[in-house]
Amino acid sequence: MKRKIITAIMAFSIISMTTVSCGDDFIERDPVYTIGSENYFNSEQEYYNALIGAYDLLQSTYANAILGEIASDNTFAGGESATDVIGWQQIDLMAHTSVNSNLRDIWRWMFAGVNRSAYILEFKDKTEFEGREQIVAEARFLHAYYNFELVKWFGAIPLKGDARFKLGDEKTVPRSPVDEVYASIESDLLMAIEDLAPEAIQVGRADKAAAQALLGKVYLYQGKYAEAAAILDNVIMDYNFTLVDDYASIWEMAGENGPESVFEVQYTDVEGAGFGCLQCSEGNVAVGFSGPRNYEGPLYTSGFSFNVPTPEGAGIFEEGDLREDVTILDMQEWNAETGATYGPGYNDTGFFNRKYIPRTRSADAAGDLNLTNPNNYRAIRYSDVLLMAAEAYNRVGNDVKAREYLNEVRRRAFGDTNHDITASGETLYSFILEERRRELFGEGHRFFDLVRTQRAAQEIDGFTAGKNEVFPIPIEEIEFSNGNWEQNPGY
Repeated sequence: MKRKIITAIMAFSIISMTTVSCGDDFIERDPVYTIGSENYFNSEQEYYNALIGAYDLLQSTYANAILGEIASDNTFAGGESATDVIGWQQIDLMAHTSVNSNLRDIWRWMFAGVNRSAYILEFKDKTEFEGREQIVAEARFLHAYYNFELVKWFGAIPLKGDARFKLGDEKTVPRSPVDEVYASIESDLLMAIEDLAPEAIQVGRADKAAAQALLGKVYLYQGKYAEAAAILDNVIMDYNFTLVDDYASIWEMAGENGPESVFEVQYTDVEGAGFGCLQCSEGNVAVGFSGPRNYEGPLYTSGFSFNVPTPEGAGIFEEGDLREDVTILDMQEWNAETGATYGPGYNDTGFFNRKYIPRTRSADAAGDLNLTNPNNYRAIRYSDVLLMAAEAYNRVGNDVKAREYLNEVRRRAFGDTNHDITASGETLYSFILEERRRELFGEGHRFFDLVRTQRAAQEIDGFTAGKNEVFPIPIEEIEFSNGNWEQNPGY
């Protein structure tokens, strides 16, 4: 949101909404001053400022995206050594426990997003002004977005509806069952759809199509295929999204917020950051972490060599698939072509995620260049919508529609119709899932696709069925709850 319309220098101090946990640090307030609800939400500008704060936590979802790959069979953790960001290494090996600071980051940051959006919802009726319904609808979208991330990662989570969590709630508010969490998310999105503008009123803000696409994904994750097919078809038929001809252009600055973007997390390099507060970065931290270590050569710059594609993952593309060279940077081939060199890190395979590695840019960017990469995260792309719709239609027995949407993606990938899929039934279903992996490789979806389709145990080394479908609740949160919350099974 902020690169194109605003900066959010106040986002971490605004109106005492810096909730980051469900424990003793659940409410953190600025020690100098605090603006409370009794003297806030009195004007359109104050609601808008609160909305900035709610959007701000989207930028911390860089961690969700990179770990969605590392936890899967697509990539290794990488890094400098086997102890570099040890929490990521443990997740890569499926050896993670409830003592994992990186999982705790996801829990805290996503609950911060829940609470910031809930603050707006709690006071949604305090002040009337033209356009209030749009702001409230965006808050509902964000509330749903953050809760969806939480239920994907942790399963049952506490809910408080339109109210904020407050200190002490962790001891009294139970973890709601997964089906109740999904029902809450659906409710938020259905209400958001009613009031959101058909087109985003500012670049980076949610619109009706984004909410419908997210609702379709929420339905798909629950196996509600008829509902998913219907709402995703609305996105396909009612808007002007198209697949761009040049797949490579999507991942460059000029391709951001383009005709195939349904919803993007906006990043910028104009405000610096440091390792002491990675969630404070206005840049995409995952990009710098995924770059080749000690790189010397054209187009790209160095990073920390995390999230490196596995040899099997790099080899999933069919002959003639134009996405392969866009998705996978083969350093041996790149060296032969350009003379570029790099320093191999841990788990080095010679492959890197070309979509999200740092591009050469001005040295005038603020702060650590590795932490302030301006690459947007393409959270929901039109091709994702097409493939979700294809899957949903296949599951309800409409293979004609399923093939239509699947082959639309494949025709862009190969530049012809010679690679169209003609299969039906379960064979078609397998093709659709394989296509999702190729189309969305490196974008953070793979682990959750494997879990929801019950294929994780056969594809991910070390995965234990009945345990690793979700991640452990951070031990600190279990302790803060004083027996109110039980740990997830197996942890």
